[in-house]
Formats: sequence, structure tokens, C-alpha cells
Amino acid sequence: MRDHPISPVTELLQYRAIGVVRGVYRPESDDQLTRGVLIDSDGNELEAVVLGRMLTLMRRHLDMTAPHLWVVYPRCRESEQLHLQIAGIWEPSTLATAESSDAEATDAEGALDQLPEGDDFFSIRGELIFTKPEANELVVKVRQLPRADGFRPLPFKVQLTGELPLEHLRHFVSLDVRRQGQLLAVEAFEVIAPMPTRGGKGREGSRKGGARPRPAKT
Repeated sequence: MRDHPISPVTELLQYRAIGVVRGVYRPESDDQLTRGVLIDSDGNELEAVVLGRMLTLMRRHLDMTAPHLWVVYPRCRESEQLHLQIAGIWEPSTLATAESSDAEATDAEGALDQLPEGDDFFSIRGELIFTKPEANELVVKVRQLPRADGFRPLPFKVQLTGELPLEHLRHFVSLDVRRQGQLLAVEAFEVIAPMPTRGGKGREGSRKGGARPRPAKT
């Protein structure tokens, strides 16, 4: 069993936008389970949709009145309005309960369901296309892998708060991010490399033998 809901990075220029949010999912209606809101411990309501592979799990195995740690893909359709796609759940204690005695499972629950990064952690990797340090604003573009049917999803933009210097514009960056209400705030960043231009050159010259960007799976 994996020990973390966010997989390790396998390629230097690997795009992704993924995180975890703990809350209670409330669907729009009993007939419309795929759309609703995630309600966190502070009462914030985060607009959310459920991806198809999660529906059976939610219907058959989860107590929908209780909070869970959801694995989500963030989208920013409006300023200061976070939208989440629910792709999974991180709850190893559920498996532990099935495989262990009740006493053992109870002891394991607290440790198993906690992450070292804590709740509301996100990993954002992509091209820095906008940064305004004095206003605490930045935007990262994330590319997606083609789907099995050949459809190529368009890149999407993630709006964040934080300070990244202008000199890092058009560079591939890796961000550790924390959700704060409806906002995603940068806690730490790493500049990976300048982005290649159409002519195959980065801002610092030729990229012969360099790594190529790897789109996200989402």
C-alpha cells in the first residue's frame, strides 16, 4: 500500500496540481451526487465535483456525514474562488479496520490518516507565467497528458498567493502550497529550469540533452 496520496516526482519537469482537503462532502441533492461542496472545519464551502471512479466508493463504503481527507485536483475558475475535483480519499484506517482487530485498528487510525505535511497541502508544478511580488500574486500553467481516447486537454492555470521574483518568470517551478480558505498560498518554492522556447532554446541558451516537460496525468 502506498504511504502517501501524492506520488513522488519521477521526472524533473513533471507537471501536476494535486492536494488534500479534509472536510464533509455535501452533494447538491440526493439525485446529483457528482456536484456539491466540501465543507471544512472552519465552515468554508469549497465548490467541488466528484470524478466518476469515486462514486461507487462514496455510495457503498463511506459515511458521508463524517469528514474525510479527500485527494483533489485544484482549479481556479474565478478570482478567490477555489474549485476542486475529487479524485480519491486518503483513509488507510479504513483498510486497517478490515484487516486488524478493533483494538489494533483504533490505535492505528490516528497515525495512519495523518500526513507529515498536514491537511490542506498541495503540490503545484508547472510554468510560472505571471508573478507580481508586490501584490502577492502569481499564476502557474499546468499541462495535462492526452487521454486514452486521444483527446488532448487544454492546459489550465492555477492562481496562487505568494512572492516569486520576476526573474523566475517563464521558468518551470515546483511549489509547496497550503490552502487558506478559498486561496492557495505558497509556502516554499524551487525553480527547476527555464522553459524551452519554440526554437528549442531556453532563456539561457541551448537545452541540448536537457529534460523535456512531462504533462500531468490529471
